[in-house]
Amino acid sequence: RYNWVVDEATMVVGKGTASFGKRHNKTHTLCRRCGKRTYHLQKSTCAACGYPSKHMRRYNWATKAQRRRTTGTGRCRYIKTLPRRFKNGFQEGGVAKSQKKRAA
Repeated sequence: RYNWVVDEATMVVGKGTASFGKRHNKTHTLCRRCGKRTYHLQKSTCAACGYPSKHMRRYNWATKAQRRRTTGTGRCRYIKTLPRRFKNGFQEGGVAKSQKKRAA
């Protein structure tokens, strides 16, 4: 019914719907440090945190990303006890003083 003239040179597969069915290889997998699916398997680096680099990946042009992962967004297991320990002079070990009143 339709007599389309198709030239082999003009048949180009683009990036659209037809090519999406052929995508089944994973370039990124889960990162050990940040837990995101951003660890590049061939490069062996994380696109989000920079693992295995010692320093966390961060840039000043990504202000929101810094805000999401800055100090205070996690459990702060060490930092949350600092004010109390500072107040007491960072004392370690020893025995607590008796709270009983001595008879005069």
